[in-house]
Amino acid sequence: MSAGQRKIIHIDMDAFYAAIEQRDNPQYRNKPLIVGGKPDSRGVVATCSYEARQFGIHSAMASSKAYRLCPQAIFVKPRFEAYQEASAIIRSIFSRYTDSVEPLSLDEAYLDVTDSLLFQGSATLLAKQIKADIRQQTRLTASAGISYNKFLAKIASDHGKPDGLCLITPEQGAAFIAQLPIGKFHGVGPATEQKMLQLGVSNGAQLKQLPLEVLRQHFGKAAEQFYNIARGIDHRPVNGQRVRQSIGSETTFEHDISDPQLIFEQIQQLFEKCLLKVREKNQQAYSLTIKVKYHNFVQITRGRTLSQPLGNDANSRYLIRDLLNNAAVGNKKIRLLGVTLSGLQQPDQRQFQQLDLFEGF
Repeated sequence: MSAGQRKIIHIDMDAFYAAIEQRDNPQYRNKPLIVGGKPDSRGVVATCSYEARQFGIHSAMASSKAYRLCPQAIFVKPRFEAYQEASAIIRSIFSRYTDSVEPLSLDEAYLDVTDSLLFQGSATLLAKQIKADIRQQTRLTASAGISYNKFLAKIASDHGKPDGLCLITPEQGAAFIAQLPIGKFHGVGPATEQKMLQLGVSNGAQLKQLPLEVLRQHFGKAAEQFYNIARGIDHRPVNGQRVRQSIGSETTFEHDISDPQLIFEQIQQLFEKCLLKVREKNQQAYSLTIKVKYHNFVQITRGRTLSQPLGNDANSRYLIRDLLNNAAVGNKKIRLLGVTLSGLQQPDQRQFQQLDLFEGF
């Protein structure tokens, strides 16, 4: 990379939880392995082995659906203590090479190595060394993406997984973005992807053709972000002090729904997905907000803050039903449901051991 350009590495562990289970339990190796909820519960997949991914299984999928896709899969409950132990070793490796580390979860982080003089200033050789250190000390593989901003570094780490190493230089950035499918862009979930496709945008080159005013008309506050990343612009710093204030998830239905039980099950699944992300960050949430968008695009939210942390238990299910009743669901058709968990705090050790996301119902 040329002088003056930032050098950002994104490290992403390969099937982290599943890889640890296969490392520690030889009988799980080379088999479809699912870490998460039991197949007969309303639990979700935390992660799965690459053998399971061949059946179309992915993280945050309902465990019951994963079982239907692969009945022979092995389901195991997460061991977060083991994952945290491995994560601590990995973060200690990062700290050998740079003080500028932004962890995103137990299994991924950004590193800014712009000013590093190691390996004659080669960020690619540095990333290669970090991968080798991780393999030697944990017997796990990581994929690394290297580029001049966070967006492209994260995209690069997805290439060649598992055990990938991908560099996107400033000279390659524009061409790489041009061919990138729109669903791979940061901030483009399933609903936004459908909206983009309706506008005739299926890749980065087509996104770059849309004027900022058109993007604002359709995507509001996210318009500037889409406009910039289509041009390879991402000035976000690697922030070691990053504290996330909330975690959310939502889904837009292909066909409007009105059945109260189905609505409850959809919200419960979104809730579990968010709860999993909270747990991955070694945090607890004290506030729950649900979002309901009706068929006529009228949107309402209902929320509550508790004195005890939210968990996957009867109290949370009662709270969800109560919030849905306050939103008068079942009276009108719904096109979108969302869940946000906030009031995030680090738990003390006693509370952390009590929180159990994956106990079967």
